[in-house]
Amino acid sequence: MAKFTREDVLKLASLAKLELSDDEVESFTGEIKEILAYVEQLQSVDVKGLEPTSQVTGLKNVTRKDEIIDYGISRENMLKNVPDKQDGHIKVKRVL
Repeated sequence: MAKFTREDVLKLASLAKLELSDDEVESFTGEIKEILAYVEQLQSVDVKGLEPTSQVTGLKNVTRKDEIIDYGISRENMLKNVPDKQDGHIKVKRVL
């Protein structure tokens, strides 16, 4: 099992600029020990012969073609219903 002490938790808390109570230090010490034990368990798994998996769907570079779709409505026709327009575009309030 991984050796992780109270001093290690205090050092991590100091690096993270955290103030921990004694109860929190004890709690975190136990939790981190459990996490490290689980990581050790994962490291002991035999993965020889397995290829790394980056994704599982088998899809590669799935994209669609860029196509201009004509909906049969002109720009001028669409812009006649907007409250404010400028240079052929819909004018909206500034976001930033």
